[in-house]
Amino acid sequence: MNLRSPGPTVGVVGGGQLARMLGEAAGPLGVQVVALDPTPDPPAAPVVADTVAAAFDDEAAITALAEGVDVLTYEIELADADALERVREETDTPVHPSPETLRRTQDKLLEKEWLAGADIPVPDFVAVDDETDLRAAGEALGWPVMLKARQGGYDGRGNLPVESPEECEVALDELGGTDEHGALAEAMVPFERELSVIGVRGADGETATYPVTETVHEEEILRESVQPARTSDAVAERAREVATDVLDAMDGRGVFGIELFQVGEDVLVNEIAPRPHNSGHWTIEGAHCSQFEQHARSVLGWPLGATERRDVSVTTNLLGDVDDPEPAELSGVESVLSAPDAHLHWYGKREVRPLRKMGHVTVVGEERETTLDRAREVRDAVTFR
Repeated sequence: MNLRSPGPTVGVVGGGQLARMLGEAAGPLGVQVVALDPTPDPPAAPVVADTVAAAFDDEAAITALAEGVDVLTYEIELADADALERVREETDTPVHPSPETLRRTQDKLLEKEWLAGADIPVPDFVAVDDETDLRAAGEALGWPVMLKARQGGYDGRGNLPVESPEECEVALDELGGTDEHGALAEAMVPFERELSVIGVRGADGETATYPVTETVHEEEILRESVQPARTSDAVAERAREVATDVLDAMDGRGVFGIELFQVGEDVLVNEIAPRPHNSGHWTIEGAHCSQFEQHARSVLGWPLGATERRDVSVTTNLLGDVDDPEPAELSGVESVLSAPDAHLHWYGKREVRPLRKMGHVTVVGEERETTLDRAREVRDAVTFR
């Protein structure tokens, strides 16, 4: 692994599409990115300076990476917070966001307890260790409840609505039991829409937020990000305020995806991702400084970029529409290339899986509903199997 570079080098645990887009954004700044991933040829490989084939908890490999870079970061919550903390102490290489922040956001119960303790609004929640706890949670919170695994859930996995006491046993079995990590139950939130704010913490506690984005989900999977959000100015301002409170309570530098529920004129925090987030992909074409350039700037302690949007933007995800895994074969690219307002991002994954994120399309325009229609039209013309 040759890390000699005239500019700084960022090591990233994870070599998926987020590391790929980080590499694309960092290059023009003179920053090299080296990604560690268990896959020998991960999506980031074509655009980063080097890759290291190792497990996310391979402490020896992470230590070797840390010794050759200026700062460590991560693009996946499967990174090992304890290993990153030990590596930081042994090598004196900074880790951003901090391992403490990663540890807190990896565990949904710890995250909710921390947010509530900081007076940040969240849905009512109860810890669940067994079927008796789940039944009691339903009685306390009111049926139905949302059952969540404390660890390991993403893209809709690990979340399950439970309608009544009779469903408790089956729901826990379907979730995989509470195992050693446990679970939690949340009150079902009657939200009007889901929102997201991409926030950033820089050096000396400086914070900034991008404009609030509306996120459209189906089956717990993000399908579309609409910018600006179809909500009132008052709600957008409240979302910004809550997101800023979250950033002020965080440790370390970097970009954070802050997922929110709009309930009336107020917002509740759903979850936090301590990394660039799917709902912020619109910033690549739609903002003056993308969330990925922003992440590189922030973890290195450089001045933050502007967060204002350029135009109306809609990002639509390209998801695996298959029943079983099969080789990925991209087609329909011409439909995007012939559209002057559309931008294709293909993640380079070799295998299509059910609802797997294979890429995204962003369309920019002047009018929100027209841009949303165009984004759907272009998306539907792209296939990858």
